Amino acid sequence: MSTNAKGSVYDSRFSTSTSAFAGQTVAGWEEELSLDSLHHTQTSSSSSTTTATAATLQKLHSIICDSAMTSLRLLPMLYSILVLQVPLSSPLEDNKIPPSLCTGHPGIPGSPGAHGSAGQPGRDGRDGRDSAPGEKGEKGDRGYTGETGLRGLTGDRGDPGVKGESGQPGECAVAPKSAFSAKLSEGHTFPLTVGDTVRFDKIMLNEQGDYSTETGRFTCRVPGVYYFSVHATVYRASLQFDLMKNGHAVASYFQFYGNWPKPASLSGGSLLHVIPGDQVWVQMALGEYNGVYSSTKTDSIFTGFLVYSDWKNSAVFA
Repeated sequence: MSTNAKGSVYDSRFSTSTSAFAGQTVAGWEEELSLDSLHHTQTSSSSSTTTATAATLQKLHSIICDSAMTSLRLLPMLYSILVLQVPLSSPLEDNKIPPSLCTGHPGIPGSPGAHGSAGQPGRDGRDGRDSAPGEKGEKGDRGYTGETGLRGLTGDRGDPGVKGESGQPGECAVAPKSAFSAKLSEGHTFPLTVGDTVRFDKIMLNEQGDYSTETGRFTCRVPGVYYFSVHATVYRASLQFDLMKNGHAVASYFQFYGNWPKPASLSGGSLLHVIPGDQVWVQMALGEYNGVYSSTKTDSIFTGFLVYSDWKNSAVFA
């Protein structure tokens, strides 16, 4: 390959790379100058130098693009133009524009942004102060009865209380009484007939007056159980008599006598339940058996007394 050929190839490669580099450089300068020119144009309409610079750069850009192959020869001229244009821009004077000329109109308010995500839970706050007591609530339902607790220990003995007033006198708390005992007198008339009442006419005991010597009968005043007994001396004839209650024989007693020189005796007794008004007495049962006798040394006695009472009206049994 000849020198001319090598030189032409070198020139073409160099021209291509140089033109590309020059185009990129000029484009960057053009953008910067254009921005400066536009800024100066908005702030000051009297800046004619900036307008001329922008026109020159636009023309330069078209020339470079059309003659990319001859960019090496235009490179010195580009530098000279830049040197001449830079002082004309006077950036220091342009930066002294009054702030009042740069104030624009308020922009349109932007649309509300979307709600952000929930933040993390905050820390527990401090304990607050005690508030005033609330109103008294309604009374609740009564609870179930609990189990009976263990019996407690016996407490100390208390002091004697104040003596109370005396009460009204009550009925006498004495058990009812009824008892009698009577015997035949020595001058009693004999013999007695059947159905006659043997009248023991000599009183030995009759405090309550329940026995009558005139009739020879006991009349009940206190209801209850009584014991009645008869002891008789038998002489001159056999003896048989009945223990009567309200006209009915409740018991019969008999003693034989065989003409002995000394008298015999007859004894008998019985428990009877009587009520007030009942009468009890001793009565002859048979006419031929009437050998009842009484003397200073031998007696015939009729006795009766209350064993226990069922009188509900008594204070003792109330």
